[in-house]
Amino acid sequence: MRRSKTAYGKSIELFLANGTADSLIIAELSNWNGKAIKIPRIEVPTCNRDDFAQAGVYFLFCKEDDGSDSVYIGEAENTKDRLVQHIRDYQSEKEKYYWNTAVVFIGRDLNKALIRYLENRFVEIARGCHRYTVLTKNTYRNTVMKESQTAAMEEFIDNVKILINALGYKVLEPLLHSDTTDSTSVDDVLLYINKGNAVATGRVTSEGFVVLQGANINEKMSTKSLGASVVKLREKYLSDGKVENLTTTEDILFSSSSAAADFILGYSVSGPKTWTDKSGRSLKEIEDTI
Repeated sequence: MRRSKTAYGKSIELFLANGTADSLIIAELSNWNGKAIKIPRIEVPTCNRDDFAQAGVYFLFCKEDDGSDSVYIGEAENTKDRLVQHIRDYQSEKEKYYWNTAVVFIGRDLNKALIRYLENRFVEIARGCHRYTVLTKNTYRNTVMKESQTAAMEEFIDNVKILINALGYKVLEPLLHSDTTDSTSVDDVLLYINKGNAVATGRVTSEGFVVLQGANINEKMSTKSLGASVVKLREKYLSDGKVENLTTTEDILFSSSSAAADFILGYSVSGPKTWTDKSGRSLKEIEDTI
């Protein structure tokens, strides 16, 4: 998707510490003194790296029984000790969630105040992106810092967003970027459905198709024509609050324009032919001209 500000290239170095991609990975960004440590749960107790015991923030990634993703975001002055404590708390049933992978971010001169600020900001961002269920309950919201420290930590956050996305976790990535510019590119075109009670706005993205918050879906559903995955999504979103009173409460990502249209209308249709722009051109017509 096009951005309103100039994008500059970034260089990321990945080091497979044990020679395999499913083990410890160190990720570093050019011209940044921070780093990411991605580590499987089973390797945490035996990892004796000095940098793993530094102050930092961490993300614990979980997979729920229904296949949805959740994350616990925390901070610690010794990240290894804190992750080991998480494991012990689960074993003693003090914690109910089970994580498989941790991604830790450390940086030069991080202290308790700074990592508390980072934790709070990352929780806010992750909740706003609506991709993962955030398991963190409480954070320190009134951390007092100098203006220069806040600026440095906001830059830290921007770099973490790049690295964690590159490692395969879009927890801090919004479904849609607000800083797009006018363009003829298909991913900059707002598309609409307006059929009976079903009224929705959406947009093509690099990941699929996003239906914007406030869409009204048809109450009736044809289970015979709809795919099983769409039926399950309707039932899930109606029960978890993403759809209330037949209206979507947040932006929702679908795998395709057809899946999005099926979800809105309650019966099977061709998404490329059903979604249209403000002038009435179908998504298919738009794509054929690009």
